[in-house]
Amino acid sequence: MRVARAPFCQAPDTSRYDGVFSGSGIPSAMALSVQTILERNRLFRGLSAAALQQICSLAIRRPYEEGAIVFSQGDPGDALYGVVTGRIRISASTREGKEMFLNIMEPGDTFGEIALLDGNPRTATATATSACELMIIPRAQFLALLQREPALAIHLLQLLCQRIRWTSGWAEDSALLTVPTRLARRLLSLAKLHGRPSQKGVQLIISQEEMGRFLGLSRQAVNQYLQEWRASGWVDVGRGKVTVVDEKALQAIAASDSQDRDDKVSRRTRP
Repeated sequence: MRVARAPFCQAPDTSRYDGVFSGSGIPSAMALSVQTILERNRLFRGLSAAALQQICSLAIRRPYEEGAIVFSQGDPGDALYGVVTGRIRISASTREGKEMFLNIMEPGDTFGEIALLDGNPRTATATATSACELMIIPRAQFLALLQREPALAIHLLQLLCQRIRWTSGWAEDSALLTVPTRLARRLLSLAKLHGRPSQKGVQLIISQEEMGRFLGLSRQAVNQYLQEWRASGWVDVGRGKVTVVDEKALQAIAASDSQDRDDKVSRRTRP
């Protein structure tokens, strides 16, 4: 469900939360103000208070229900998005219809930077995996602000470079690393970014099918290794959940063929 736009910084602040929702779908717990979220975000960190206020004046907010499509792959790139509450899944699809999950965005994260700058169609789809609220900065107004604030332009360039490095590393891993190494790395990465402490370890709310889509693998391939690791006491697997029990064991798997990969890269780059 979408509602009419309202000035983002003039409305009651929403913030990071623990997933507890009221009947309306808006989080019942509030912690950080919008100003604080902008200040802590790597895209806006270090900007002057005046620059942050200018960004606030551009932003609008909009709630989305669980399962709502924020934008689809191929849509016009007309805005920058930031997560105030909830979670957003970023995914891409091939012409054959195969879907791959690329990332999960949580409160404080921004997405849509590339299309925001070049105005070309979206390269991925953004889907709300829970009821959420987003801040939206329209492209035309944001480009005008970039011209007035060089420091913000530099921040944005740095963020884009980080995204490019991440994408390059992901592509390299897919080409050169074994399936268990890729799976262990992804589990550790997601646990660090999105995991929650539990009695057994660090718990991830993710299904095996979703994990497979993150890696471009079938659910059966993911299940094979998770069950082996479960038997060894390294992970625990439940319905829609994976818990990292022995982080050191997974770290050893994640590093198991790093040297092989380095050797392959070295051979490929020799004159």
